[in-house]
Amino acid sequence: MAEASGGAPPQGWTPVEQRMWQAFREGRTCDLRTGHADRDDPPPWLRMGVPPTGPEWGAERTVRAQAVAELLLDGPAAVPGRVTALKLAGVRITGRLMLAGGTVTPYVQLDDCRFDDPLMLQECRIGSMRMVRCRMPRIDAARVQVSGDLHLPQCLVTGGVRLADAQIGTDLLLNQITVLRGSAGRAFAADGLTVGQDVDAELIDVTGEFSLRSARIGGRLSLRGATLRNPGGRQALNAARIAVEHTLYLSGGWNAMAAGSGSAPPPEDVTVREFTCHGGLRLDDGRFGNAVIISRARFLLDGDQQVSLRRIQTPELCFTVPRAPDGVVVLSGARVGKLTDARGAWPSAGRLRMTGFGYDNLTPLAEFPLRDRLAWLQAATPEFRPEPYERLAAALRAAGEDAAAREVLLARQRRRRETLTPAGRVWGWLQDITVGYGYRPGRAAVWMAVLWALGAAYFALHHSPPAADAGGYRPHWSPALYALDLLLPVIDLGQDNAWRESGLAQWVASLLTLLGWMLATTAAAGASRLLRRGS
Repeated sequence: MAEASGGAPPQGWTPVEQRMWQAFREGRTCDLRTGHADRDDPPPWLRMGVPPTGPEWGAERTVRAQAVAELLLDGPAAVPGRVTALKLAGVRITGRLMLAGGTVTPYVQLDDCRFDDPLMLQECRIGSMRMVRCRMPRIDAARVQVSGDLHLPQCLVTGGVRLADAQIGTDLLLNQITVLRGSAGRAFAADGLTVGQDVDAELIDVTGEFSLRSARIGGRLSLRGATLRNPGGRQALNAARIAVEHTLYLSGGWNAMAAGSGSAPPPEDVTVREFTCHGGLRLDDGRFGNAVIISRARFLLDGDQQVSLRRIQTPELCFTVPRAPDGVVVLSGARVGKLTDARGAWPSAGRLRMTGFGYDNLTPLAEFPLRDRLAWLQAATPEFRPEPYERLAAALRAAGEDAAAREVLLARQRRRRETLTPAGRVWGWLQDITVGYGYRPGRAAVWMAVLWALGAAYFALHHSPPAADAGGYRPHWSPALYALDLLLPVIDLGQDNAWRESGLAQWVASLLTLLGWMLATTAAAGASRLLRRGS
């Protein structure tokens, strides 16, 4: 731009472009907006949910993409005492803005602008770029490098956004952006994206797949109040292998600017929009440094679509959706420190999979009765597996709920009994009704007392048996002591071996001895479990 060095705009530029050129040198905004209609907050596509229609802007508001590219890639020097910057408002940009492979040094701020053709930023180096309430057919910014922020709030992109392998130095702001699907069914393709700090994508509306596979985010990823829909596709949000250093929010959101406060919770008079995912959600193998918050969320799943959290790792998982997802929720192989959930958040039997799911602590959002927690486990294990029961028992013991932990382990034995042979089921049933598989050792004492009373009554109704040694010591016959001596193993009260039973009485004595050994053994096993706080 030889003319630029002499302080005059390039020849052949239109009056509007010359005005833009001068504003660039002075670092001020070239504002071509004509009234409040250009400053709608939110813009029409956010208020109506559809792309705007109407007459295109005329020449008095139009600049060529080539002129914009010349300013950004090889612009004139700044007016003394000022810093160059491209600040446009209410401008229509015609032609394809080609910045691919270039280096953009000036600050870029575009408000309420329209692009006739896609914005091409592949492998471009930029300081910071902010585009607010802009409308464009597509953004192709694969492998772009932004040392500062990239802001796209309240924009409308009708043909998708591509940020694959992009590098953002600080924040990526996408709040209230509206994106329609592009090629291959994807609306927002950001696989391999790297962001130094936060990604805020609150209240966004995306039609098509929102893909963040293998993304690396140094702060939080907030999708509060987002609406993601991928009709006819498999995933609405595909964030497999993502790494988020802080927290992932899939929860309700509200317009904090309209509310006049960015604090949480929202003011009472502000409408909170649920996070809505119409299509599958995939976070497989994700790593989250602080928490995954899934609350005030709605999942609409079709066919084989899933809410898949396979093998995620996070210190906390909050799953407190008001209504269980229609499809399958998968937690297989996930590792969670604290699990916060709600009774009605989980799907029914056959639609919850938790093979290998591990957690250390349970903190239900509200009352979660043990019977419902056991039903939760049974829904997750159509075929019996002991591990989910053992993990639940361990979490309950860690919270000091030993009695509840024993109930869980007793339920595990009862589920296991269903897989045994008929003989094994009979034996298990006997152990259950007598001592609760050793988890209710107090039953052994009750059965001991009942058998002792029955045995004493039986032997009291019969004559005393003959002595085992006719010429030796013969103790006084006591039906109660005799029945007790038969029941108590190891301990000798001097009655058992002193008398010789025959006929039916001999069978009764043998049965009491056998039952006594069984009750004593199971009671001892239960007592040892109590002492060890074990399984």
